[in-house]
Amino acid sequence: MTAMDALGALSCWVVNDGTAGMETQCLGLAEALGLAPKVKRLRGRAPWRWLPPQLWMNPLHALDPAGDRLAPPWPDLVIATGRQTVAPVLALRRANRGRSFTVQLQDPGVDPSRFDLVIAPGHDRLAGRNVVVTLGALNQVTPARLAAAARDFAPALADLPRPLVAIMLGGSNKAYRLTDRVIDRLGAELAALAGRRRCGFAISASRRTDPAAFSRLRARLAGARAVWWDGKGPNPYFGYLALADAVLVTADSVNMASEACATGKPVYIVPLEGGSAKFRRFHAQLAAAGMTRPFAGAIESWSYAPLDETARAAAEVRRRLAAWRRDGGGRS
Repeated sequence: MTAMDALGALSCWVVNDGTAGMETQCLGLAEALGLAPKVKRLRGRAPWRWLPPQLWMNPLHALDPAGDRLAPPWPDLVIATGRQTVAPVLALRRANRGRSFTVQLQDPGVDPSRFDLVIAPGHDRLAGRNVVVTLGALNQVTPARLAAAARDFAPALADLPRPLVAIMLGGSNKAYRLTDRVIDRLGAELAALAGRRRCGFAISASRRTDPAAFSRLRARLAGARAVWWDGKGPNPYFGYLALADAVLVTADSVNMASEACATGKPVYIVPLEGGSAKFRRFHAQLAAAGMTRPFAGAIESWSYAPLDETARAAAEVRRRLAAWRRDGGGRS
């Protein structure tokens, strides 16, 4: 049996800060590798959690007991993301003398050569011999997961007219603001679209969506044929992606835009107030690849190869992990 034949037998930790958007990226990569990881959600103690990774002292002891601990037995593979994980994962690597292959997602804010592999989106502008650059974020969208979700949620959407438009709402963050003005504009555009095309809407809130904004949009679309998910009951997110003819995503979420593009369907980006250079680079890359267009009240049809950066990243992890093990990595 070769090293790669035994990959499924490797122990794996997914290490993150407990944020759903971070965790799903790590889980998507682990799943693409055929692994069943143990999830470790970390929380740094004060004042360490407010400091950059370079200033953490005794990182494994700077973790809040309310989160998970990093302690032996050490895993064969670590997949981590988030600022809170950088110092602890590097400390883990020192503690077990590099016997865990460490993969960090996104720009870690330190020299990437300190990890075995860094997988970062292009808009992070990170480069290095051990850096793999992706278009957008890794995720858990697969044809099998979409097919299963379509079967589960088709009855709930069966009475909606076509075309069916899925609308994935994010919310305000450090770069963007989901304001009343944005909601009113979006509501007016969708109401006009429903009048012209007689389309149906499947509208989903995220953890960042202000309930008041969600209610405001619902009031603006009171006459439209729509289903609404406000966070209660089974999450229909993958079902909406699977069953929609087109997808609208607010501009604040790299994850949601990447996941929508993994369907190969027309994806529209809903502009919000604010923005940043990093987000502008990300949205420009998706648009240049022919996957997204800005939403301005109309729905068109186009196609492209579904974005599958998770599978590409997994293939690179397999290749580099095999080379690392051939060179003696992971041995005592």
